[in-house]
Amino acid sequence: MTGRCVVHSTFSPERVYQTSTGRVFAAWADPAAKARWFSPNGPHELDFRVGGREVNRGHDQDGQVLTFESQYHDIVAGQRIAYTSTLPVGGNVVTVSLTTVELWPDGVATRLVLTEHGAYLDGHEQPPWRQQGTGQWLDALAGELEHGKSTST
Repeated sequence: MTGRCVVHSTFSPERVYQTSTGRVFAAWADPAAKARWFSPNGPHELDFRVGGREVNRGHDQDGQVLTFESQYHDIVAGQRIAYTSTLPVGGNVVTVSLTTVELWPDGVATRLVLTEHGAYLDGHEQPPWRQQGTGQWLDALAGELEHGKSTST
């Protein structure tokens, strides 16, 4: 098969949010809060439970449909979230990933460590693009925690 390839990449950004782990966790678990910071421009569905799924739809710069779909495999309230995701563009899967989100109290703040292991298929997406996008939505989470309506659990 010519033109077929897989690039593997792992990245692990960290953030410190000036609020409790319960409030950070709530911003991931509450559908309205998650939609505000994760998917402000497109339809978003969230069934936040083990076995549940999340779907975020949008369009790329060429107008092709993007569907970021995740399935939750492990959730420990206030501490850990583990999920797998696929990203099809125009009907072709371009990435498959495993992500963990870990939360630790850091004084009165919360330290979040997100680790993503990705397989990038056939050159349609590049690891630096995913890292940049993930960083942007972690920054948007900071805005949600500062200005949004997420409440502590």
